[in-house]
Amino acid sequence: MEQSDVSVLTLVRGRQSHFDHLIAGLRAQVAFPEELIVAHMQDEPPAVPKDMPFAVRMVHVPGERLPLAKARNAAAQLASGEVLALLDVDCIPGPHFVRRASEVVAETEMGVFLPEVGYLPARREGWMNSATGMPDFGLIARSSQRHPAKPDLAGVSVARISGHRELWGLAFILHRQTWASVGGMDEHYIGYGGEETDFAQRLKQAGSGLFWLGGTVCYHQHHRVHVPPLQHFDAILENARRYRRKWGDWCMTYWLDQFEEMGLVTRNSIALTKVRAPTEDEIAQSLQGDDVRFS
Repeated sequence: MEQSDVSVLTLVRGRQSHFDHLIAGLRAQVAFPEELIVAHMQDEPPAVPKDMPFAVRMVHVPGERLPLAKARNAAAQLASGEVLALLDVDCIPGPHFVRRASEVVAETEMGVFLPEVGYLPARREGWMNSATGMPDFGLIARSSQRHPAKPDLAGVSVARISGHRELWGLAFILHRQTWASVGGMDEHYIGYGGEETDFAQRLKQAGSGLFWLGGTVCYHQHHRVHVPPLQHFDAILENARRYRRKWGDWCMTYWLDQFEEMGLVTRNSIALTKVRAPTEDEIAQSLQGDDVRFS
């Protein structure tokens, strides 16, 4: 099978089963990536099958609070491919993901491309075909659901996105020089939230266009979510203030509005004030059931 010029980058803290499915998805590609770069935010690297058809390279990025920006930068620095394809660990890439990543960046080097995402329901037995050990893409496609706020990309090759805030770290693709042109992600964002929106703003300033990418789907494996994400309350406030100081407006407003409705914060155009922390009971109650696919 042809090897591509694509380095797939992912971050890991726990979630070995999700990681197993991501690797299985990459092994099922019509064109293999050049390599998989894993930035692990845990002491021990995740387990990897021994008979991999492409290189798997690890980099350890310690930090009690999720060092997401730092981990993505470490993975990008280690990558050797001309194309960087970033996938969250809970994604199963469809079989044409790597091929499309290579094709589209060759056509538009300064573009950043967002594939369609299909959200999967909870399924205890996973998504592998027991006979082949590969993902059961027929079952996966039938079971997945597109986020209602995102467009249907069936029949779409590439379509320009008008607003850079659509950038979502779940899955995006760009040329390594595009990444380097803005210096990667801002490592002052520590913990959950804000670093991707900041990255998108700097891409916009650098003249990089944002595009929807058809011809492939990435499938998001289910995990229970908090609505709102109260378990990341302090990090979200800290990173929202950092973004406001840097760019003059607020990011993560959807979550900040929910925090305000709960009486946890007050906010105006210039200030975000913490009224109180969420209680343990409120955090526990915000955890959604298996029937909720996205927040």
